[in-house]
Amino acid sequence: MGYYKIKKCETALREQLCNWIKKVNQLDILVGIPTFNNEDTIGHVVSIAGQGLAKYFPNLRSGILISDGGSLDDTREKSYEAKIPDGIERRVSIYRGVPGKGTSFRAIFETAESVNAKVCVVVDADLRSITPEWIQRLVQPILEDKIDFLAPYYIRSKYDGTITNNIVYPMTRALYGIKIRQPIGGDFGFSSKLARFYAKQDVWETDVARFGIDIWMTTIALNEGFRVGQVYLGTKIHDYRDPATDLGSMFQHVISTLFYLMGRYENRWKNIHGSIEPPIFYYTKEKIEIRTSSVNLKKLHDEFFEGFKHFEPMYREILNWENFKQLKKIIKESKNKNHINFPSSLWAKILYDFAFIYQTWSRNRRRLVDIITPLYFGRTASYCEEVKSADFDKVEEVIENQAKVFEKLKSYLIKKFELWEE
Repeated sequence: MGYYKIKKCETALREQLCNWIKKVNQLDILVGIPTFNNEDTIGHVVSIAGQGLAKYFPNLRSGILISDGGSLDDTREKSYEAKIPDGIERRVSIYRGVPGKGTSFRAIFETAESVNAKVCVVVDADLRSITPEWIQRLVQPILEDKIDFLAPYYIRSKYDGTITNNIVYPMTRALYGIKIRQPIGGDFGFSSKLARFYAKQDVWETDVARFGIDIWMTTIALNEGFRVGQVYLGTKIHDYRDPATDLGSMFQHVISTLFYLMGRYENRWKNIHGSIEPPIFYYTKEKIEIRTSSVNLKKLHDEFFEGFKHFEPMYREILNWENFKQLKKIIKESKNKNHINFPSSLWAKILYDFAFIYQTWSRNRRRLVDIITPLYFGRTASYCEEVKSADFDKVEEVIENQAKVFEKLKSYLIKKFELWEE
């Protein structure tokens, strides 16, 4: 389901990287950084990662792997120029395989396995807020507390992470019963056991090889018996993407992977009710002010209205009839008031309608995910308007209340499957 095969590569490792692996032989900690055209930030990320390794783990052998997707700028040169402490190994390599973040991660996982790393950490290449303590916090619980999977927990701008806030977090929590707040956060820690498990999966010609990698890693960890936790990293500041204009292929890959994995773990999530909080390491309640990024509300409105007009026959076919009628009502009222009120209860039911249809759809599933996009714009506009005057605590309250709605309405999703199976 949702897998689109391309030319298969047996490994993401190039010959030069294999030679480097033979030279270093063994590492205790490997920090991997996936890159593509990140010349403005990569030097800072590499330097800080090196400082964190030297400061907090001076007696362990550590290395940094910059896994590049064929950058057309000076990313690779900046990676080598970045100053790191003596004794930290470093390698920059262009990976082999399907272009995308997931294939970059594959090279990191395979390298971690080859050097017998006890811990593997990955961090985004566009980070502006990374500190040496991030490295310490992503490594220490795995070494000392035997955690297999560490997801990040940050403070972010209220308009940053709208796919996470409005789709991935509430659905992952409702389905699998674990409150992982940032399931596609980009900065993770893994045990050697989990890194090996990831490396051996046959998914590297699918959407997982692109932007589906984060939700795939999180979902695998939640469902395959690994010990999961969260780690507080403070504020995340990185290259901001306006949800109205910068979705690109990320939305398609993330949602396709999320829905595919629902099918894979159907027998498990149907028997899970409610949710629990995993352990969170280093959490402190601190008052942090973070600059709010702008969002193009007019663009979100236009995409919602135009998309509904274009796909209305498909919505009529896919959605529960009551949900479709409520959606039409929102369209009518929003045009009159120039304000979108798209309640989370309707949004949850609509996503569940699409998630169910995805499992039974015999046509092009990529097209199905495209059809969701205008509705996502509508819900995002409604969310942005709701939190525009809210502080961080209030924003989190809005997101948590929505997640509770998804949990409450999970019975709606299960009922759809039960009726279909009769």
